[in-house]
Amino acid sequence: MDATYGSRRMMIELQDLGFNVGRYKVRSLMRKHKLIAKRPRLHRYPNGGRPSVIAPNHLNRQFNPEQLNTHWSGDITYIRTGQGWLYLAVIVDLCSRKIVSWAFSDKPNSELTVRALRLAVNKRQPNTGVIFHSDQGAQYTSETFQCCLRELGLQSSMSRAGNCLDNAVTERFFRSLKSERVNYRRYQTRHQAQADIIDYIEPFYNQKRRHYKLGNISPVQYEMQLMQCA
Repeated sequence: MDATYGSRRMMIELQDLGFNVGRYKVRSLMRKHKLIAKRPRLHRYPNGGRPSVIAPNHLNRQFNPEQLNTHWSGDITYIRTGQGWLYLAVIVDLCSRKIVSWAFSDKPNSELTVRALRLAVNKRQPNTGVIFHSDQGAQYTSETFQCCLRELGLQSSMSRAGNCLDNAVTERFFRSLKSERVNYRRYQTRHQAQADIIDYIEPFYNQKRRHYKLGNISPVQYEMQLMQCA
């Protein structure tokens, strides 16, 4: 669990292992043994912002679609290494919160975002009309990326300028990645950072990390439940 769980998630984890414990008991034991969950730093986000001139905000903060592969969101973040910055682009399925694709580069350009998009489409094979939501960064407003969206049959949606809350799910993933893993590492090389981030995303975040919005199960478990009910 990499010291990421607070008392609520820890209680559910222990109950799944067969222990009959409540949250207050778990909280007491965690305090006794000085087990402190890693928490993201607090940020203040603006509520306003100008609409995008590239694409309307079709998503409009509807972060909980009922079906997979209908609403995706993407964003870029950066990680410090001994070789310089490493840039990470991810795409999230908003229904399951699963990170469906990721790509790395030493340059934060549209080639990076296009690579992540093509990987997501190749993996998921969605029907046309998927809403793809992003901010108004140059990597997403570029003609290269917008042409790729049209080629693959996705519909562009964009946050208002300077409003992180319009893309809150992907922002939240980056906060979790950094507060639970990256901020506690010193990466000597970009390759070392890539390997550690992939280790966080696939075996942990997608497969194991419990999400309150999903009923305290992982994205992979949630997708399996949806497929069983289909």
